[in-house]
Amino acid sequence: MKALRIFSRSIRDSFKSVFRNFSLSLASISCITITLIVVAVSIVLSYSVNTFTESIEKDVTIVAFISNDKSEEDIKDIEKHILALDNVHKKNVKYRDKMDISDEMMQSSEVFKGIMQDWTKEESPIQNTYQVKVDDIEKIGDTAKEIEKIDGITSVKYGAGMVEQMVQVFDTVRKFCIILVVALVIVTAFLIANTIKITIFSRKREIEIMRLVGASNTNIKIPFILEGLLLGILGSIIPIIVTILGYAKIYEHFNGHLFVSFITLIKPYPFVIYISLILVAIGMVVGMFGSWRAVRKYLKI
Repeated sequence: MKALRIFSRSIRDSFKSVFRNFSLSLASISCITITLIVVAVSIVLSYSVNTFTESIEKDVTIVAFISNDKSEEDIKDIEKHILALDNVHKKNVKYRDKMDISDEMMQSSEVFKGIMQDWTKEESPIQNTYQVKVDDIEKIGDTAKEIEKIDGITSVKYGAGMVEQMVQVFDTVRKFCIILVVALVIVTAFLIANTIKITIFSRKREIEIMRLVGASNTNIKIPFILEGLLLGILGSIIPIIVTILGYAKIYEHFNGHLFVSFITLIKPYPFVIYISLILVAIGMVVGMFGSWRAVRKYLKI
């Protein structure tokens, strides 16, 4: 019961302190707001890049060409061998008949149609194929080599070399985005700590009085930590509004795509809600951390 009274009194004192020291509180809130807006932009870009790269990686396909002298039974055996590979799932293996491929080619070009329209299945030099998507894009080269070893497969194509470079670039971009977001959060925490340090230093006399009347270190710290929590929440309000309204406007303006049709933006809802919750959490944590660090390190409480 006593702990509850102390906690409720600390909450009341933290609210009073924010408005009593409004100019310094405003400086802290402004610092949190600016940095959280940058963090929000970084998170949105990071998540969008990650989603885009994952969609590109999922579309990378190994095309395995089947020898034209193989029977229907042989083709089924080839499929069994492909499905037996570790990096291949049944739903990601698709058989393409040579005549279906010919039809698609003729529909795409009048030139192809003029050449291929009289070909029979026996006359067509086009090969039947298996199109295979792998579970782990980083192992696509090894999987392609395993497929090529299967009897009846004449060759495999998947963009060797280019795909590996693409995976490496995407992986680098992902890591850079993660490092950027983490770095911004850390910088935010230290900026807030330094801003709150000024606030607390200006109230050094208040803390000394609290000591003189017998307040324990915990009783002194709690109101300041809760004050940091409140500042973090207040500082996250504008970034949340900017994120929700700004991203929705961008999505609507570009019709769900960014610059080109194959770069698809994430639908605003519930995406912006998740980002908003992250911003509130970051604001609360860094606000509390900033207050705790300022009290502990600079006033030696």
